Amino acid sequence: MPRLLPEAGPQRVLAVSNFVYTVGSGLYLTAGVLYFTEAVHLPANRVGLGLGIAGLVALALGVAVGHLADRYGARGVYALTLAVQALATAGFVLIKSFWPFVVVVCAAAGAKAAGIAARSPLIRHYGGERPQEFRAYLRAVTNVGVSFGAVLAGWVVQVGTLTAYQLMAAGNAIAFAVSAALVVFLPPIAPVPGDGGPRWSALRDGPYLLLTALDGVMAIQFKVLTVAIPLWIVGATTAPHWLISGTMLTGTIIVVAFQVRASRNVDSLAAGANAYRRAGAAFFVACSLISLSAGIPAWAAATLLLIAVAIHTVGELWHSAAGFEISFALAPRHATGQYLGVFGLGAGLAEALGPGLIIALCITWGRPGWYVVGTMFALTGLAAPPAVRWAQHHQHGRQTRSAPAEKVPTA
Repeated sequence: MPRLLPEAGPQRVLAVSNFVYTVGSGLYLTAGVLYFTEAVHLPANRVGLGLGIAGLVALALGVAVGHLADRYGARGVYALTLAVQALATAGFVLIKSFWPFVVVVCAAAGAKAAGIAARSPLIRHYGGERPQEFRAYLRAVTNVGVSFGAVLAGWVVQVGTLTAYQLMAAGNAIAFAVSAALVVFLPPIAPVPGDGGPRWSALRDGPYLLLTALDGVMAIQFKVLTVAIPLWIVGATTAPHWLISGTMLTGTIIVVAFQVRASRNVDSLAAGANAYRRAGAAFFVACSLISLSAGIPAWAAATLLLIAVAIHTVGELWHSAAGFEISFALAPRHATGQYLGVFGLGAGLAEALGPGLIIALCITWGRPGWYVVGTMFALTGLAAPPAVRWAQHHQHGRQTRSAPAEKVPTA
């Protein structure tokens, strides 16, 4: 179990800021869509369209703002993204129609993606000798914070009034504003000068882009727990509906307890590649077990689903640890924000395209679709080691080319 708080200093400030932020995120993740459909009374298909547009905006902003954080200082840029999220979320209470909804969700989603990229140089600078491990700790904190927010959102959904939903939006905005205020207490870090190479080097780095794509395919696994399993439990099994909460709680507890430990053992590019491979295998096993839970007694279905979720979450630990290690280890120090912004494109595409793909294969098609999805994860895991070796070779060549030539003494 990770230590609750790091020792006093920048790591503690980042951890507390992240916790406050994720409590607000938990409110939105749990009840945000319901706010737009139940309180604002927007049609569900219009809400889906607006969120899709916001996802595209987020993809565009992550790389650009990560570059700004590298060049002009990550602390100020990150605090600004949090402030924009606070203002956009506060704007939820003013929404009456579709286009204002699109504007505010684009602002919120764009600022969120930008903030993830802008925070990366802070994690690298203040994360100690192993910023990847500190990033894993922050992910454990994120799960705790989201859980608290989800509990608060449960009250909002239960009450179901416009006032309750508006209080949720206000609480979300306050959490983001407090998180931004805490970031200001971090010592500033000087921008890292460039190496004289191309300005948008991350977008020219073919091996890194390939790993971004592979990680994006693997990131579709997050939608298995949040989208596919709830729909599968309700529509294809005899398992009790309360098991939906049980599966989410099981996954959260495992992540909080073991994410740091899993990342501690993934401490090199080779270890990251192997972690991707193990993750793909775990996802294949989990998907296969989930498919078998249909058409059997309720107690057997519930048992099988909980085992599958546990195995899936172990794969999630390996997947996240691999992503932390590889994304940081292959990113040049002078372009951390830009590179991590590019790496976030994979997860962004998974966020936008994953739900539809998972629903089409696993829910609409049914049991065979689970095997297709599991095979997709397994093959992605197998493709990771050669892709990592290519990236490592490319990184070595880049460092060799950028190293200053040895001076030849003159007579």
